[in-house]
Amino acid sequence: MDFLSTMKAKAKADKKVIVLPESYEKRNLEAAAECLKEELADIVLIGKKDKIMEAAGSFDVSKAIFVDPETYDRMDEMVAGLAEARKSKGMTLEEARKILMDDSLFVAVMLVKMGVADGMVSGAIHSTADTLRPALQILKTAPGTELVSSFFIMVTKTPQYGDDGILLFADCALNQNPNPAELACIAGDSAKSYNAFIGKEARVAMLSHSTMGSAKHADVTKVVDAVKIAKEKYPELKLDGEIQLDAAIVKEVGELKAPNSTVAGKANVLVFPDIDAGNIGYKLVQRFGNAEAFGPILQGIAKPVNDLSRGCSANDIVAVVALTSVQAQVMANK
Repeated sequence: MDFLSTMKAKAKADKKVIVLPESYEKRNLEAAAECLKEELADIVLIGKKDKIMEAAGSFDVSKAIFVDPETYDRMDEMVAGLAEARKSKGMTLEEARKILMDDSLFVAVMLVKMGVADGMVSGAIHSTADTLRPALQILKTAPGTELVSSFFIMVTKTPQYGDDGILLFADCALNQNPNPAELACIAGDSAKSYNAFIGKEARVAMLSHSTMGSAKHADVTKVVDAVKIAKEKYPELKLDGEIQLDAAIVKEVGELKAPNSTVAGKANVLVFPDIDAGNIGYKLVQRFGNAEAFGPILQGIAKPVNDLSRGCSANDIVAVVALTSVQAQVMANK
């Protein structure tokens, strides 16, 4: 069974409730119909049911849960909850109600906060900042988490790398230029995510253009410092660096360049030094290597909220819904 089929099977085994707040957008409606048909998740759509059904056209979303902010029976509770979450910023009940009437993303996140839904998927027509803002304001970060970051699960056609061709790339979409402490956090959280999704032990490579001191530069020093912090914070992890990409994943190169490393030549989690390297790296593998890229999946938020590329297809949304459902299962079992 391939990776996505495995994720879908897991989602079906313990069905969760996922909100798609961009509920009038055609790709979301096509994805909602497919998720309902496959019974991957119960889907919540936000807005007026008749208008959503009209927008859906031939896509059958009739079995979705419809939440219209104008008539929702728990709206007063939702308004009070948002005002409470933002009371330190002086938000009034009137301001909270206006936001919830105007912004479906805030409604979606409040549904997750209230336990009506288990997760949210957005971003087909909203920026990452728009998707993250209500999540961070209302749900906040998970206990013990210092940083929200992102990762992609890369399913490649090169079984000699990672675990049968599967690797995790981080952070490719969120943190522009993480400092050493932030890189260490990304490494620790990515290792946990790899274990949760793939079910295998993470072997984390902190990537650089240098391997074990082969080059000197401030960018190299940043990764070296991140490795020191990560090894102190997560002594149980198999983690090493600074290391070049080929030394991280190719057995022969790893043995040559880093013979004493427990990670070199067999890494399955690749932590990039900045978002430029990460974003370019995953797209190169995706396009030139014809790999499947699942994500970006966000890690570090108290409950599952995931972002989409604005260029996503309906099938991409279905995949992220399945991954978000699995993520909700993992978080519920912690």
